[in-house]
Amino acid sequence: MRVRFDMEDSFGLNVDMKSSATIGIGEAAARFGLATHVLRHWESVGLLTPARVAGDRRRYGPGDLFRVALILRAREAGLSLDEIREMMATRAAAERREILRRRRAELLRRIEQARAALDVVECALGCDHDDVTGCAHFQQAVLERIGPPAPLADAR
Repeated sequence: MRVRFDMEDSFGLNVDMKSSATIGIGEAAARFGLATHVLRHWESVGLLTPARVAGDRRRYGPGDLFRVALILRAREAGLSLDEIREMMATRAAAERREILRRRRAELLRRIEQARAALDVVECALGCDHDDVTGCAHFQQAVLERIGPPAPLADAR
């Protein structure tokens, strides 16, 4: 079995497999551990275009299965369905790289937020008080979060 994926052909796919048989939506979904409604949703947002046969039944061929695997890989990288659609729609490698750069920046921002949250939890766990709310450090951090008192209104 040989599959060649050509990014320059806007996510085009040349498939040279021993069988070009198609499978139904249930089997395709099961192959990837997905519910069938996920594949239907991806179709509704333009990420998949399976063939249709009698009774309007969807049939997934090797190219469709490759596309599902590609979508799953992109989701593992944190890309949204809109970003995946952008990546699939463009023929320009530079545009795909820009989408990836934006995703990287967002991931780095989220990692920093998670590190800050972890610091707060570790500080609370490292406190000598049985209840962190009794810790002077914790209380000071809460007061700083409130900010300075508002100026009093001039009551005339």
